Amino acid sequence: MDLLRHLRHFVVVARELHFGRAAETLGMAQPPLSQSIQRLERELGVTLFDRSQRQVGLTTAGQLLLGEADELLAGERRLRHLAERVRRGALGVLRAGVPPETPAVTLRALLDALAARAPGLALDLHELTSAEQHRMLTDGRLDVGLLHHPVDGAGLRFGEPVDVPVGVLLPRASPLARPREIALADLAGMDLVTAPPATAPGWHEHLLTVCRQHGFAPARVRPARNPEFLFGLLLTGGAVAVEPAALARREPRIAWRPITGTPLVRRISAAWPIRAAHPAAPMFGHLATETLTAPDEPGGTALLAPAARPWPVLFEAGRDEKLAR
Repeated sequence: MDLLRHLRHFVVVARELHFGRAAETLGMAQPPLSQSIQRLERELGVTLFDRSQRQVGLTTAGQLLLGEADELLAGERRLRHLAERVRRGALGVLRAGVPPETPAVTLRALLDALAARAPGLALDLHELTSAEQHRMLTDGRLDVGLLHHPVDGAGLRFGEPVDVPVGVLLPRASPLARPREIALADLAGMDLVTAPPATAPGWHEHLLTVCRQHGFAPARVRPARNPEFLFGLLLTGGAVAVEPAALARREPRIAWRPITGTPLVRRISAAWPIRAAHPAAPMFGHLATETLTAPDEPGGTALLAPAARPWPVLFEAGRDEKLAR
């Protein structure tokens, strides 16, 4: 028996004390409504309405049941509303990954946008390389991430990609920094400082291929995970990096110059598993696209006003050895 449906019928009849008006309110015929009440009475083993008089009245059992039914039906409405919010991704815990080089202003804007859109969502945020995110998405330890392309898309759904311009990072005092833009061929004989291949294999291979195609075959490819380490290698001389402009803003002694002809862009997009996807993953991907395509604010301030965040935000630097445990 559909107890809740019969209880809803009972409550309306109890309020109206008239089967005809109650049936009209419920949008149903009177005979099925009478049958529903009779079935509820048989199920509970009590008489709910006094039908001996011309006017329908509640029995003692009916009066007691009315308060309980109201509370039970209100609880059902709250439960359905809660389930709907979970289905839309407005509640629960979202395990998300972002690349270590994500600028602070971008990360803050993304968190503020997510807090405004889904204040009841708890965000478990991790700092992970593209390769680490890909592994965790594949084996179900991450709900959504921001991946650098090219990347193996098997089993993943991607949000709208964003192309972030990259240019040459080099010491501000270097003669190569004098022009307004730099051709890759002008970097011949220099070392290239970039993230290790394991962090984003597809991007690493693409970067080297494009550099060689445009006349820049690095003398050495020197790995650097940490921006400070990268800056240190650049400032010693003889090396350049190819990165977004936002990275150069962290170090005043480093200049950023666009590459002639724009042969390189860093494509990034949100990704989440196709199977058993978290309801909030597409929303996170949409907000990430909006944040990454928003123009930079002068002075490096956040694009959005800070919002209250009722979530625990957990930052964990990803390491291969930690993930292997």
